Amino acid sequence: MKYAFIRSNAASYPVNHLCRLLGVERSTYYSWLGRPRKIIGPEELALRRRTKMLFAGSRESLGSRMMAANLRREGFTVGRERVRQLMKAMDLAVKQKRKYQITTDSGHDYPVAENVLNRAFSPDAPNQVWGTDITYLWTQEGWVYLAVVIDLYSRRVVGWAMDRRMKQALVIRALMMAINLRQPPSGLLHHSDRGSQYASHAYRKLLKQNGMIASMSRKGNCWDNAPVERFFGSLKREWTDRQLYRTRNEAIADVREYIGAYYNSKRLHSTLDCMTPMDYESILNNVSTIG
Repeated sequence: MKYAFIRSNAASYPVNHLCRLLGVERSTYYSWLGRPRKIIGPEELALRRRTKMLFAGSRESLGSRMMAANLRREGFTVGRERVRQLMKAMDLAVKQKRKYQITTDSGHDYPVAENVLNRAFSPDAPNQVWGTDITYLWTQEGWVYLAVVIDLYSRRVVGWAMDRRMKQALVIRALMMAINLRQPPSGLLHHSDRGSQYASHAYRKLLKQNGMIASMSRKGNCWDNAPVERFFGSLKREWTDRQLYRTRNEAIADVREYIGAYYNSKRLHSTLDCMTPMDYESILNNVSTIG
């Protein structure tokens, strides 16, 4: 604030000079100086500090609704309107969303599966429906591509892989990671777009070997795979948009941190009653004794 700057530097520079430099009237400055100062109590100070830390930890992506949910989760008694006012007073402005290009290559001769999922994005238990897709990040070495597999029950990323090429090996590695981690039962519904990577003979063979049922979005319809598209939007808006990656390895390490240290374990999801994916699954495990 201009007035605070003048007060902190008044001992070194004449007030007249500082007021003229900052375009502030002397009378206005002295009027501000004579006002009673607001004393911030310890509870308010703790709330402000934690709000600022959570905002920085989310890379400036937490809006007032999810910020309030995070703060209540930590024991603060606050509502969304209170948090909105607090964030405005602290100049904590959320980054704006960007639009992204489509990475689907559907111009191929491979067989295409029906849209079995049909936007039923809320299965009753883990390992019933997985969604998968590919996106990209720019580095100074060139593009790097990310393939993910997400369990739609908890929105947890259960498999992922990154590579400089967007080939079938990329999506196979992501699926293998998910299979090794979850050991899913036969009959799992696997949903993707119509990209050549997912329609390839090798990928379809892997699905069949593991008893998975293939489902694919309708042509050019990103809403048929909305949960995975939403994850990519969150990744870029919350984490990667303002990063300048010198190498592909830097981008890979940063995505690893987002998925493992933030998205799966710390980020609250409105579709999960403001819980993290890992906590959401943990509650199910405790109730049903599922391992």
